[in-house]
Amino acid sequence: MNKAPNIELHQGDLPSGLTFSGSVAIDSEAMGLNPHRDRLCVVQLSGGDGNAHLVQFAPGEYDAPNLKALFADTSLTKIFHYARFDVAIIEAYLGVTCEPVYCTKIASRLARTYTDKHGLKHLCKEILDVDLSKAQQSSDWGAKELSADQLAYAASDVLYLHQLKARLDEMLEREGRTELAAQCFDFISTRCRLDLEGWPDFDIFSH
Repeated sequence: MNKAPNIELHQGDLPSGLTFSGSVAIDSEAMGLNPHRDRLCVVQLSGGDGNAHLVQFAPGEYDAPNLKALFADTSLTKIFHYARFDVAIIEAYLGVTCEPVYCTKIASRLARTYTDKHGLKHLCKEILDVDLSKAQQSSDWGAKELSADQLAYAASDVLYLHQLKARLDEMLEREGRTELAAQCFDFISTRCRLDLEGWPDFDIFSH
């Protein structure tokens, strides 16, 4: 991606008329990692075209009909990195289940068995030769005014997911794990419901 990304910040919802075709990369920022305690602050999206759309939420204001319609659109594949968190917090605050889902972290764990480094930063560096900054990862996403650095960080989490998916799909196909990955992706919404219903750290398949 040679040109600087175009980042648009929206308040409360996506604008009417904004559409995505085939797939959309999605990420979220919250006040923490516990969806029962930590509110959803920002959702970011990209069509893989170098543009990023960020939706910022005020406390308690999660109507967002356009965004909800997009999440519920089963003709759109939603690409996440570590979908388990994002799908769960989107369901908790927006009341909608994201399906179908593709998770680049799961794909990486199935395809890149030669490493234990499956973070987005590591993936972008190895596969795309892109250095991502994680300096704003632990910043105050609930602030009324987000800084330019926060906006750039949030955008970077979705701008490269389409490219990563394409490369990881090639690796999964080569290693004969495409079907296994698809079955894992299909289970994500159920895994998230288990998290939200009180089984976040318990393996229900254990003896």
